[in-house]
Amino acid sequence: MDKYISLAHGNGGRLMRELIDELFARCLASPGLDTQVDAAAVQIAAGDGELLVSTDGFTVQPLEYPGGNIGSLAVHGTVNDLAVAGAIPAVLTVNTFLEEGLEIATLERLLVSMGEAARAASVRIAAGDTKVVRRGEGSGVYFATTGLGTRDAGVDLGMQRIAIGDEVLVSGPVGDHGTAVMLARQAFGLRGELESDEACVLPLTRALLDLPGLRFMRDPTRGGLATVAHEIAMGTGHGVRLRETDVPVRDEVASVCKLLGYDPYYLACEGRVLAVVAAADAEEALARWQATPTGSGAQHIGTISDAAPRVILETMIGGERYLEELEDDPLPRIC
Repeated sequence: MDKYISLAHGNGGRLMRELIDELFARCLASPGLDTQVDAAAVQIAAGDGELLVSTDGFTVQPLEYPGGNIGSLAVHGTVNDLAVAGAIPAVLTVNTFLEEGLEIATLERLLVSMGEAARAASVRIAAGDTKVVRRGEGSGVYFATTGLGTRDAGVDLGMQRIAIGDEVLVSGPVGDHGTAVMLARQAFGLRGELESDEACVLPLTRALLDLPGLRFMRDPTRGGLATVAHEIAMGTGHGVRLRETDVPVRDEVASVCKLLGYDPYYLACEGRVLAVVAAADAEEALARWQATPTGSGAQHIGTISDAAPRVILETMIGGERYLEELEDDPLPRIC
């Protein structure tokens, strides 16, 4: 196989066939993946529940960073979107956009990581497509994924269920992914060993699904914690009050934000869940999360109030700060 991606790898001929059969199929190692068909047959039993679908695109730079890469991220991103909706992910499709000149060894590492992430989440990659763009028209590789999953009939989640007095929880420290990606770029001359929080959140979401007081879950990716809080405020018409003393932020993240003027509440996470839970079930929800491998840093961080639909941060010194809705993008290409 050639060392670099060429335009011929996307022309539908021999090189493209070899790329798909000898690299994609081998590295993904997904059960039942048939590269000879235009449409794959999938069987998903929803029972009395329903079938959920989610789709996403991934453009992170650099392609590889401490704690993950764009290959594993493409799986986790779509699996997590299904998981926070209360679904059990089952099947993925993957569209790949390669840039001429990409080193094939790099692509191999990304695909191996993608396959490992899918198998760890018990998700089958059933179909895909590959395109090649000219040198300078991409960023090495883009992935676009679509996921299918099933949600039991008894699971009822949504902003319409959120009520005044409900508790807001987060499953761990915020801002890790955005900060880790920035450090991986060695932006502003900064370096560090912080790892992205990128992970499958399915263990976190499944731990709460049978709680009657579970109202809503969301993974705070682009725009971070503050953006999800704004979505809740706008979607419910209620206020969201967060407590600075309770929102977990790693020292490394806080230091980078202080140096560069970033705000950790707006930085992306890729392995965290924000949940809104009835006050009566909040302690149980927190205990369940803290008993999981990725939820040991879970915290109560706020409440839903009867105030105007704004996001207010109660500061460490006893004041209040209005968290505005995100307008600028201070850290592009982080997911």
